[in-house]
Amino acid sequence: MIRNDWTREEIAEIFNSPILDLIYRAGTVHRQHHDPQEVQVCTLLSVKTGGCPEDCAYCPQAARYQTNVKVHRLLEVEEVLETAQRAKDNGSTRFCMGAAWREVRDNKDFDKVLDMVKGVNQMGMEVCCTLGMLTHEQAIKLKDAGLYAYNHNLDTSEEFYNEIITTRNYDDRLETIEHVRKSGISVCAGGIIGLGETENDRIGMLHVLSTLPEHPESVPVNALVPVEGTPLEDQERVSVWEMVRMIATARIIMPRAMVRLSAGRVRMNTEEQALCFLAGANSIFAGDKLLTTPNPEVDADKMLFQTLNLKPRKSFKEESVAAC
Repeated sequence: MIRNDWTREEIAEIFNSPILDLIYRAGTVHRQHHDPQEVQVCTLLSVKTGGCPEDCAYCPQAARYQTNVKVHRLLEVEEVLETAQRAKDNGSTRFCMGAAWREVRDNKDFDKVLDMVKGVNQMGMEVCCTLGMLTHEQAIKLKDAGLYAYNHNLDTSEEFYNEIITTRNYDDRLETIEHVRKSGISVCAGGIIGLGETENDRIGMLHVLSTLPEHPESVPVNALVPVEGTPLEDQERVSVWEMVRMIATARIIMPRAMVRLSAGRVRMNTEEQALCFLAGANSIFAGDKLLTTPNPEVDADKMLFQTLNLKPRKSFKEESVAAC
């Protein structure tokens, strides 16, 4: 049964249950709605890097922080399509494009992004973008160009949000998600742990996601990768058990979503990643970078899949999932 009326208390009870019981329950739910041997392989490319006017405390692309990220203007369409083809050849079935913008503007750069979307869509890949805030009209343009999914993370709970970002508010995030949903584009929305938030903040973020009118089709769970020069450069690494609790709880309360093991995976060994898959994760990013932060190499992921007997999930499988 798919529920959109979870209470914080119910989610907290699940989140705080004994870890082995939690993994078992999440794994059971996962098998009811997904093939446990299938993992979606996605590739994320930064098509416009650095110089962002936002002040997200975790982000090395914010213009106000002194990091090693160099500002690059929007890539050319041909270069992006070549990268997408290489990703497809390496087994990716979803190609995500990120631009360090606060919001989408109706200009020549947006027109180029629309051409990128059209080109990747024609390759038969699920195409996703994360471009910051956008209007309903802009979402419609992306949909018409062939965009399959739009990523716009909540990052954390509403209560903790202003400790991390002050250049926009929580309602701005929810408004963009609503525009995406109303345009008919698949929603990708999750968050980050390890920002200095409490467990109640993690539960709060999961509560918001799970009580949306429709659950996000994709829920990325990111572990902070501290970057020198950002306000969070000294944050401690989150443990695999913290990731497992987030993934397992997300799986139980949003059973049909693709739960993505995202940033921070590069620090996990095979056994730790296996625990996350056992707890219900069924999507990863492949490639040596996630925008600007490191990620496991393609060959390492191929070995991971071979060791765990996993197989890449084919594109456009929501119909079969919904029938479960």
